[in-house]
Amino acid sequence: MSTLLIVVPASWAEPCKAALAEVAPHLRVLLHDSDAYRAQEIDYVLTFRPPERLLKSLPNLRVVFSLGAGVDGILADPNYPVHIPLVRFVDRTLSREMAQYCVMHVLMHYRMQRFFDRAQAEHAWRQVLLPKSAEDMRVGILGLGEIGTLTAQRLRDLDFDVGGWSRMRRQEPGVQSFAGDGELGAFLARTDILICLLPLTPETRGILSESLFAQLPNGAFVINVARGGHLVDADLVAAIDCGHLSGATLDVFHIEPLPEDHPFWTHPKITVTPHVAAISETRIAAQYVANGIARFERGDPLANLVDLRRRY
Repeated sequence: MSTLLIVVPASWAEPCKAALAEVAPHLRVLLHDSDAYRAQEIDYVLTFRPPERLLKSLPNLRVVFSLGAGVDGILADPNYPVHIPLVRFVDRTLSREMAQYCVMHVLMHYRMQRFFDRAQAEHAWRQVLLPKSAEDMRVGILGLGEIGTLTAQRLRDLDFDVGGWSRMRRQEPGVQSFAGDGELGAFLARTDILICLLPLTPETRGILSESLFAQLPNGAFVINVARGGHLVDADLVAAIDCGHLSGATLDVFHIEPLPEDHPFWTHPKITVTPHVAAISETRIAAQYVANGIARFERGDPLANLVDLRRRY
């Protein structure tokens, strides 16, 4: 019998274990923080942000499965055993929820919903025209992976002018593709609403900074649903306060939960949500792990393998 070790926050641990018991009763499942085990017993690990050196300490480890779409929390460990395959979580439901979140906040900005919220609080009847048509509102997506592409499709179908930037050229009907460092400036210059959906890597950490904001048109709006590490917090506040950016919606942060005294909480032009754009559903995650283990033990290629050199 193979053994899977679950290394996730306490609120996730028992639900994951229960879900795996249903979909993979043949699998022995242990919880890192509560079950006793010997390192040599562990064949597989399901995790999000394991303690440093834990994975390296498991001599018979065969595959690591990420509980989230991103793997930066796992690869934050400089001792990650690079000979061990790492599988990221890909789920259509998760991607759809991320796209829904992005579309919702693009529409809220475009349709000036925060303006009308303030008017309602003041009991003020303020009828205003939209600043431009949807066809003239240019949305730019940083990162055209599975989630970025789905988001681009949804916004394109709502008649927005959509462009996307990625390391490699992408071909998606109705979406203008920009690729590589040489085209980042042109991408930013045509972007009125910027959505960050990049993986967090050493190259993308801190990309949402003063230098990038300066390349956006005056009045641009920023949405970050990728990782808090992409954003330089003080640069965002400064760009909004000086009037260059019109505001931002943020779902991810350097420290989570966001500290009570963080200026994002009270800034009138920043919307904060508590990392809820999409949340992995334990039953689906359990089935993904069970399927992955079955494929591996049959000798079939693993799906959604992370390129450890690129870190996504």
